[in-house]
Amino acid sequence: MMQVLLYMSFVVVIFSLLLNPCHCLNLKLFNGSKIQNEEQWQVAGATMFGPPEGAGSDGGACGYIDSVEKPPLSKMVSAGGPSLYLGGRGCGACYQVKCTENAFCSGNPVSVMITDECPGCTSPSVHFDLSGTAFGSMATPGQADNLRNAGVLNILYRRVACSFGNSMAFTIDNGANPYYFATEIEYENGGSDLVAIELKQANSDTWLPMQRSWGARWALNLGLQLQAPLSIKLTEQGKGYYKTIVADSVIPHGWQPGQVYRSVVNF
Repeated sequence: MMQVLLYMSFVVVIFSLLLNPCHCLNLKLFNGSKIQNEEQWQVAGATMFGPPEGAGSDGGACGYIDSVEKPPLSKMVSAGGPSLYLGGRGCGACYQVKCTENAFCSGNPVSVMITDECPGCTSPSVHFDLSGTAFGSMATPGQADNLRNAGVLNILYRRVACSFGNSMAFTIDNGANPYYFATEIEYENGGSDLVAIELKQANSDTWLPMQRSWGARWALNLGLQLQAPLSIKLTEQGKGYYKTIVADSVIPHGWQPGQVYRSVVNF
């Protein structure tokens, strides 16, 4: 009798799953990120920018350049209206988006990262100007082009935590030199915003505050020759908390403009 009851319970569970399939987070292009501090779905507007299967822009106002085309982003990116871009503070933020109101919408969430600004995207107040790749990913199989032709969509969105592994990328600005240091910071984990970057020279205990020059680029114009290797301290601000990590000696002796250096730590 007990075996019969267990079998019937198993059948009920399977039947329930079939009736209520889980549209779970799919961040395969983001190295399997997980949601932290999961937020409720909210309403936003969505449009598409660029080629149907493109990345929308070349990193635009965040400065990510061609990394938007390559893994782990793989064109799953979006420009944000002012309330998402936040003067550059929103660069690198990850969101889930999904659409349900169009016949070609799948209703399944897809994940995107903010990599550019859309200054005119103010109606509604939260607006995603998605790459063609990301916009089409919200469609049911085989209907991506039909969904892209819809124009403006009402979508649902929520902030999720990025998870890019155990290292961040520091791309040195082409204009940097021994007296002026600037770097673009990419692939930081977490669901919060970078609010402070500090730099420490070799054989020094002093942390020098850097300034956000634009987008995801931070700069320090010390006026004196910097002594490498350089360590970088990063601070994220979440809801009611701050978190700080140090990328020790991440910028080596002999660093060069245009080069990318990777840390061995991440949020």
